[in-house]
Amino acid sequence: MAEQLTFYLDEHVPRAVAEGLRRRGIDVLRAQEAGMLEAADEEHLALALREGRVVVTQDADFLRLHAAGRAHAGIVYAPQGTPIGAIIRGLMLIHDVLGPEDMVNHVEFL
Repeated sequence: MAEQLTFYLDEHVPRAVAEGLRRRGIDVLRAQEAGMLEAADEEHLALALREGRVVVTQDADFLRLHAAGRAHAGIVYAPQGTPIGAIIRGLMLIHDVLGPEDMVNHVEFL
C-alpha cells in the first residue's frame, strides 16, 4: 500500500478539524499537542518537514514562506472563514488522491 499523507494542524485550525479527521482514521498532529503554541511559522514548517507532515493552516504567512522557497512537506491553505466541514472534506480528498511525494514543496488551496 502506498504511503499515506499525515497532517500537522497549526494553531489557527479549529480542533474540530482534527477530531473529524481522526474519526476518519487520518493521522493528525495539532500544534498544541506538539508543544508548539506561539512558535514561529518557520518552526512549525521545520517540525512538519522533519516528521513528513503536511501543514494545514489558515495563516497566509505560510504561503509567503512557500513563495520565498522554504522547503516543506506540503501546505494546505484554507482561508479564514472556511467552514469546518469544507476543510475536513477537502483534506479527505487530498489524503485520498495525493501521496507524500506529491505534496513536497507543493501548496493546495481549499
